[in-house]
Amino acid sequence: MTRRKGLLAVGECMVEMSGGENDLYRLGFAGDTLNTAWHLKSALTQRGRADLAISYHTALGDDSLSDRIIGFLQMSQLGVETVQRIPGRRPGLYMIEQRNGDRDFIYWRETSAARQMADDAEALHAAFAKPEWIYFSGITLAILSADARATFLQALETACKDGAQIAFDPNLRPRLWEDGPTMCRNVEAAAALADIIFPSFDDEAHHFGDADPVATCARYRALSPRSEIIVKDGPAPLHLALPEVKPVEITLPPVTMVVDATGAGDGFNAGYIAARLCGLSANEAVHSGIALSASVLGHHGAIP
Repeated sequence: MTRRKGLLAVGECMVEMSGGENDLYRLGFAGDTLNTAWHLKSALTQRGRADLAISYHTALGDDSLSDRIIGFLQMSQLGVETVQRIPGRRPGLYMIEQRNGDRDFIYWRETSAARQMADDAEALHAAFAKPEWIYFSGITLAILSADARATFLQALETACKDGAQIAFDPNLRPRLWEDGPTMCRNVEAAAALADIIFPSFDDEAHHFGDADPVATCARYRALSPRSEIIVKDGPAPLHLALPEVKPVEITLPPVTMVVDATGAGDGFNAGYIAARLCGLSANEAVHSGIALSASVLGHHGAIP
């Protein structure tokens, strides 16, 4: 099967309320995989590769905000051909408040339509049948029911056998899961299918007991020997591990202006994937990711 050049990002698009100065909030649309898809499309366009199709797969409701999200995706030149519309459902919502120089998130997502995006196995397999790359995160898995997760991973495995490549951000969020062991088991099952993996060391150390980023590289290498592993660690050096190569430590340049850290990691993923889709080396892709992440830090909200 010849797959379409580009990438399908899969996850939850939420209504985002950011800012909060004088109790005034900016309404936007965001979500970890959506943030990456948006920045990826923008980065590819800047590189003269607007021909690479970037699409988004999720489930939305039949309300006016869902209509606005579809309009936003289309305006952002993200494909929406596989988005499901579920009668009676609504998008999830979250609010970002700045407290003592850090972010505080409040979520309303229990009845989000995206929780049902993998309930229709046939539609999911059809969505995964065409793109060259599929990108998703641990949050994508976390919001699904146990049966839907199994359906999702099965569809992903089928896509891999048919030639798709997988990029995965574990994005560990224990509050979204039934329990820690379920989270860890599903994240490792997903990572075993991946060609690119973007762990964050603090989360990995807390939930898997990794002693250092090199240990995180080794654990994911055991799960997926073919993968490119990029372990992020906030402002500390990140680690790049390629197949059969010792992990390399890469120092991040200082960031001069930090307005809001929301979506910075998603921006890094986008910069890295964009560079790899354009044929750059993994080392060049890391620096592309660093630059895009720094740009995101200078704006309110996940998508400026």
